[in-house]
Amino acid sequence: MTGKKQLKARIRARMAKTGESYTTARLHVAGATGPQTDHGWTLHGGRHSASAAVANLLTNGGFPVSEPLVYLAGGGLGAGYILWEFKAHESCTVVLGFRNRWQYPQRWMDTTLTRLGVPFDVHTTGGAKGASARLSAELASGRACVVLPDLFHVGYWHVPAVLDGRGGHPVVVYREDGDGVWVDDRNLAPLRVDRARLDAARARVGSYKNMLHAVTPAQPRLEEAVLAGLRDCAAHLSGTSDSFSLPAWRKWSRTVVDASAAKGWPKVFADGRGGLAGAMLSIWEAVEPVGTDGGNHRDLFADGLEEAAGLLGLPLTGLAAEFRRIHGLWHAFAETALPEAEHRRVRELTAAVRAAVAEGSAGAADAEAAAAELWALKAEATPPEPDFFPALSERLAEIHRAETAAVAALRDTLPAE
Repeated sequence: MTGKKQLKARIRARMAKTGESYTTARLHVAGATGPQTDHGWTLHGGRHSASAAVANLLTNGGFPVSEPLVYLAGGGLGAGYILWEFKAHESCTVVLGFRNRWQYPQRWMDTTLTRLGVPFDVHTTGGAKGASARLSAELASGRACVVLPDLFHVGYWHVPAVLDGRGGHPVVVYREDGDGVWVDDRNLAPLRVDRARLDAARARVGSYKNMLHAVTPAQPRLEEAVLAGLRDCAAHLSGTSDSFSLPAWRKWSRTVVDASAAKGWPKVFADGRGGLAGAMLSIWEAVEPVGTDGGNHRDLFADGLEEAAGLLGLPLTGLAAEFRRIHGLWHAFAETALPEAEHRRVRELTAAVRAAVAEGSAGAADAEAAAAELWALKAEATPPEPDFFPALSERLAEIHRAETAAVAALRDTLPAE
């Protein structure tokens, strides 16, 4: 038992220091280990919730496919920035979009499964009883399902009530057992959720209330899907929207230092007020894979490009290296936003929550304890001095230039339709 505790501590310490995901940190610390299987469902983990859900569904259905290729088939990368101000709580949250269609979860799932040629049914209903009954019927027929629970209501992430209704990410439900269901949220050990909790979590967010994708695994059309996804990615990120395409990074870079704009950071966070500490924490958690949904995805995209080079016979390895470098730029940006020296304990606790979720139901007590301390520290966090805004702006401008050039190179590399 002591050995297991020491191993956990080493993994979580690495996650806190590097921002890596649990799976990556565990691989570096403990080496490769075999996956666990629960009642015929193998828990492979994963990096990004949506692409991992599809990859794990297909792999468990007898059609193994890598998560990076699924990510490419879904359209690859996205870009988006929104600053939410919550005056009632005197807080601010930075919402970042790193995946194509990040603001449209159903559209992403529909598009990805359709491109891959994988049969699926979508169900939505306003009634909780009907939604619950449909899930039970699909599970009884042997079809695992993708659902979208609210993070607060689903419970195992232990987020505070202030995040009630802020949404969540896709998870796979693969079996039910009495008054509970078993979910695959990239965990590496079985994770049981109370059925009433899941039903409430699915019904909470109006824009995708009770949404369910029931999937019938089939051999995916990988070449066709990946090429279509890469074309979609290049076209989307070549757009002009400063909210949902690459110009969002340029806009963000400017507002960080613009004292005259309504959403300019010098105005919003005047004298360090307005939740600057919370905003910096939300940036680090969103950008780094240690957060709840896979980080900035540039490393995942790079892995996909390396695989796609052989699959499609295209010269994509150089672009893969460039996106891996850009992933490093995002890491440096996150380190500027939340330096380890000043925020070591908050980072450690964030890593502890993510690691405990990866450990399934066995990690529930650890997740609850770490989350309680984490959110208490967040409420008391001391904001940085506003004079660091120029450093953030410069890093964002560099990222915008690098990604704009890389996307142009991708567009030029792909064959014409």
